[in-house]
Amino acid sequence: MPHRSEFINGVKDTLPLIIGAIPFGIAFGVLGVTEAGLSPAATIGMSLFVFAGSAQFIAAGLLAQNAGIALIVLTTWIVNVRHVLYGASLGVYVRQLSQRWLLPLAFWLTDETYAVVIRRYARADDIAHKHWYFLGSAVAMYTNWQLCTMIGIIAGSQLEGVAEWGLDFAMVVTFIGIVVPLVINRPLLVCAIVAGFSALLLDGIPHRLGLVIAAIIGMLAGYFVETYMIDTSKRVEKTT
Repeated sequence: MPHRSEFINGVKDTLPLIIGAIPFGIAFGVLGVTEAGLSPAATIGMSLFVFAGSAQFIAAGLLAQNAGIALIVLTTWIVNVRHVLYGASLGVYVRQLSQRWLLPLAFWLTDETYAVVIRRYARADDIAHKHWYFLGSAVAMYTNWQLCTMIGIIAGSQLEGVAEWGLDFAMVVTFIGIVVPLVINRPLLVCAIVAGFSALLLDGIPHRLGLVIAAIIGMLAGYFVETYMIDTSKRVEKTT
C-alpha cells in the first residue's frame, strides 16, 4: 500500500537524526529532575505536551536559575517562532489536508522532521501520500523523545553526577546535522555564518537570550542578502 510505504520511508529517513537526538532527549530528562527541580511527572508532561527540545532545554535552564514565569514564556515563545516559518513553507504542500491531519502534524513538527519532510515534498513525483511520510517521521521522533526523556529521568534519579556528563552537547551535533544539508544558497549561508558568530559574541547575556538575539540577527542578515540579490537581478534584467 502506497501510504504504508511512505510512512515507513519517513521513519527510515529520520533514523539518522533520531540517533543524534537520543542523548539530547536523555539529557533533558536528566536536567529536568536534577538542575531544574521538576518532578518526574512534570518532566514527562513537558515532553508529552510541549515536545520542543530547544524550548524545553531553555525552560529547564531558566527554571534552574529561578527565572520568572514571564521570562520563561517569552523566551520559549521566541525560540519556537521558527516553527511558524516551518509551517509556512510546508503549507503549500499540506493545505489540502483535513483538520484531523493538520492539527497533529502541526503539533509534531520539529526541526528534525522538517529537515526530512521538506526534502521529500521537494522531490518531483506524483505520489499523493506524502503526508504519510510526514506522519512516519513525526511519530518516530515523538516516540523517541518520550522514551529518551524517561531514560534520562531514571538515570538522573539513580546516578550521581550524570548531569555533568555533557549529554547536552548532542543538541549542538544534532542541529549541525540539520542545518548543513539545508544551506543550499548564499542567503542561507550568510544566515548560518552570521548567526553562529553572533551567538559566540553574545554568549555572556543572561538566560541564554544571546541565542535568541543571534538567531534574529542571522535571519535578518539572510533576508537582506536575499533582497539585495533579487534587486540586483531585477536591475540587470532592466538593462538588458
